[in-house]
Amino acid sequence: MEPRDREGTIGLARPDDVKTTGRVIVVGPYLRTRRGDDGASASQSEMRDVEARIDEAAGLARAINLTVAESILALIGQIRPATYLGKGKVDEIAGVIASQDAELVVMDCALSPIQQRNLEKAWNTKVLDRTGLILEIFGRRAKTKEGALQVELAHLNYQRSRLVRSWTHLERQRGGFGFMGGPGETQIEADRRLIGDRITRLENELKKVQATRRLHRAGRQRVPYRVVALVGYTNAGKSTLFNRLTRADVQAADMLFATLDPTLRAISLPHGGKAMLSDTVGFISNLPTQLVAAFRATLEEVLEADVILHVRDMSHEDAEAQQHDVELVLSQLGIDPEATDSLIEVWNKIDRLDDAARENLANIASRRPPERPCLMVSAETGEGVDALLQAIEDRLAAARTTLDLTIDAADGAGISWLHRNAEVLAKELHEGHYDMTVRVDATKRDIVVERYHGVPRVA
Repeated sequence: MEPRDREGTIGLARPDDVKTTGRVIVVGPYLRTRRGDDGASASQSEMRDVEARIDEAAGLARAINLTVAESILALIGQIRPATYLGKGKVDEIAGVIASQDAELVVMDCALSPIQQRNLEKAWNTKVLDRTGLILEIFGRRAKTKEGALQVELAHLNYQRSRLVRSWTHLERQRGGFGFMGGPGETQIEADRRLIGDRITRLENELKKVQATRRLHRAGRQRVPYRVVALVGYTNAGKSTLFNRLTRADVQAADMLFATLDPTLRAISLPHGGKAMLSDTVGFISNLPTQLVAAFRATLEEVLEADVILHVRDMSHEDAEAQQHDVELVLSQLGIDPEATDSLIEVWNKIDRLDDAARENLANIASRRPPERPCLMVSAETGEGVDALLQAIEDRLAAARTTLDLTIDAADGAGISWLHRNAEVLAKELHEGHYDMTVRVDATKRDIVVERYHGVPRVA
């Protein structure tokens, strides 16, 4: 019987085999920072960084209902090719696993297939690295067909190189064709071939998804609705802010990757305009490259957005490091955070800060250049949300042209076209003609100027 994963494709044993209430050991194998030649260990501030990292890894484990029995911070001087950790640390963790009766060990790093196999032999338990854990979370969070396709593609690409560690039967050969038989193919070759076939089918299905998304974007461009995309580190409060701005009911919880599938809703701007707000998947440090590639169709919403809101959790001790991680993923998508003029930083969760910390943030925000604005908000209480909506409207208006028009009152079709394709700011009837002020984006500016003889308004 060929082992199959829960989607029915050939694959490695997944962490679904672990009980949802199973006990897990989380290991943070981080390289020790050295100072000079004396080999001094990391400073206190650097220690807080690694402690935040292992806390995040434990949060990832809890996100799939695992019980974290113990978190072990393992600072290492170098990475061992065979086991990642040194022999002494491997033996020490083996003792902890036995005493805690752990069923799974999560290594907060990227393990090679050989390292994963050797650790499983040494500890006699399942071992999952950071990439595998994030893939498992995404697999459980994906609700739509598109999300399931993207996660399965990422998972298959990940497990294709790890078949060798999963079963002892993989070296067995199947019989060849013809009367004489022949060497046939090994089980591992057959499984890899089946995975390759499944990957090809998924990639073809995702191409259809990309085509559908392009049609949806083209449809939105035919109406005067601009797109505002939320991005940010996981658990930064994007979904809570999304609900606050749109009065929607998207799941928002204090956990990593609480929501996965993208959502679009309309928002009302202060002066009556409309925009589409897109909530995207949260980013995280060391986001698996398989996921960045698989979710590119989803993340293309960010590429097409007129305004990007980078939501940051300013109450988190690693807020600066999280900002760097998000900007790194944006760079991978082709967006330069330093060069783009569409990015607005949203400093969220200020309700968790004391008065001194809030005053300090306000002073920093006041010194930011106008082209790199940041707004202090609390998605939970609503503080600062009105100012954020005004900033969104101002940024959208800056990318559009305001035109003064005079149009015959009898030209009903022309007036109707303007209402569908532009933002009508003012409209007054004077002796058989309308004096109108409209705001249009760059794609329709020339059409309006040529057809209606529009005159750009001087600021």
